[in-house]
Amino acid sequence: MLIFLCIQYVLLGVYILSDVVSIRVPRELKKKMKKYRIDWSSEIRRFIEERVKVLEFLELLDKVEEKARKRRTRVDSTMLIREERERR
Repeated sequence: MLIFLCIQYVLLGVYILSDVVSIRVPRELKKKMKKYRIDWSSEIRRFIEERVKVLEFLELLDKVEEKARKRRTRVDSTMLIREERERR
């Protein structure tokens, strides 16, 4: 029975482990939203999911850049040129 309920929740798009987040919108905006037959909860959920993905990507990019910055070596080009001339 439990497996059936879990499958039913997944198929219906109900999140078993979730938290409630509420937002406050101006009354005028709420009136405008009612004109359209849109599932605003799903729209907002999708927006938040996409925004979090972008933020996670930017965070990862910062970490990669930081690691790359630490790996850089500073070399005096004049020393390299002198060494090369001395080898000749």
